[in-house]
Amino acid sequence: MKNRNFMKKSFLLVVSFLIFGVISCKEKEPKKELLATEEISLVSQEPFFKLSLAQWSMHKMILEEGADPYSFAEKAKAWGFSGLEYVSFLYHEELEKENFSEDAMAAFVAKSKAESEKHGMKNLLIMIDGQGDLATTDATERKNAVKNHFKWVDAAAAMGCHSIRVNLAGSSDPEEWSANAVDGLTQLASYAKEKNINIIVENHGGLSSDAGLLAEVMTKVNMDNCGTLPDFGNFCVRRVDGSYYNGDCAETYDMYKGVKELMPFAKGVSAKSYDFDTNGNETKIDYTKMLKIVKDASYNGYIGVEFEGDVLSEEDGIMATKNLLLEASKNIN
Repeated sequence: MKNRNFMKKSFLLVVSFLIFGVISCKEKEPKKELLATEEISLVSQEPFFKLSLAQWSMHKMILEEGADPYSFAEKAKAWGFSGLEYVSFLYHEELEKENFSEDAMAAFVAKSKAESEKHGMKNLLIMIDGQGDLATTDATERKNAVKNHFKWVDAAAAMGCHSIRVNLAGSSDPEEWSANAVDGLTQLASYAKEKNINIIVENHGGLSSDAGLLAEVMTKVNMDNCGTLPDFGNFCVRRVDGSYYNGDCAETYDMYKGVKELMPFAKGVSAKSYDFDTNGNETKIDYTKMLKIVKDASYNGYIGVEFEGDVLSEEDGIMATKNLLLEASKNIN
C-alpha cells in the first residue's frame, strides 16, 4: 500500500514538473519575441541621416544679442547636433577690420577648430557670402570673385570641412547666367580640387533657385568636387523689387521638384524652416515629402537645420526643426 502510494505520488510529482515546465516555456517564448520586436522597432526608428546645424539659425543671437560666434560648437552640441555648418558673414566684422589678412583668417581657423575639437563636433562646411558674384557677366569681376573665395577654400581645408557653399549671383538672362556660372565654378573648383574641398551651390535666389537650370550647370561643369546644397526653401526665382533675398516673390519654383532635381549632385542638404503648427509641422514645407525625396536619392549624410522664423525664438525654432526631422523620418520607408 505504502509502495503503491509512493509511486502514485512520485508519478503525480513528475507530471506536475512537466506541466509546469511546459507552461513556463510558453510564458517565456512571447517575452523573447517581444524583445526581438522591440529591438527591430528601435533600429527602424533610427534616422537615415545625421544632424548638423547651420550657423545662420542663430544669426539673431550673434548680430542682435551679442552672442559670441565662436560659441557655435558649444551651443550646437548642447542642442543635440554633431555637425557644424559655419556662415562666413557672421565673422565678417572681425575679419574685415584686418582686411581678411592671412593672420586674421588663421586666427578664425584656429579658434573655430579648437572649439569644435573641444566639444567633439565635426566641421562640415562654410557658407560664403559677400565675396563677389561668381556668375557675373564681367569676366574680370568674375575672376576676382573666384580669387576672393580662395582664402575660404584654404580655411575650410585647414578646419577639416568637406565643402564651401557659394552663391551664383549674376545675370538675369538664363543663357548668359548659365555660361558665366559654369566658368566661375570651373575656375573655383579647379583650385579647390587641390585642397580636397568641394564647391557646392545652394538654391539661394535669382536663377540659382531655378533648380532645373542649376542642375544643367552642374552637368556642364562635370567635376567631382562641384555639387549642390539643396535647400527645402529658397525657391524664389524672381522678386517684385528685383532683389535676391528680400521683398515679395513674383516667381516661385516648385520646391519638391527642385529638391528632386538637385539631389543627384548633393553633397549636403539644408532643412529650411519658418514656422510650425500646433502639431509641430512646418507650415510651408511638407517634411515627410521632402525627406522621402532625399532618401530616394540614396542620400545618408548630414541634414543641416536652418531656422529662419520670426515667431519662435531661434533656440525654440532650432529644436522644433530638429524634432520635426526626427519625427518625419519615422514615416519614411
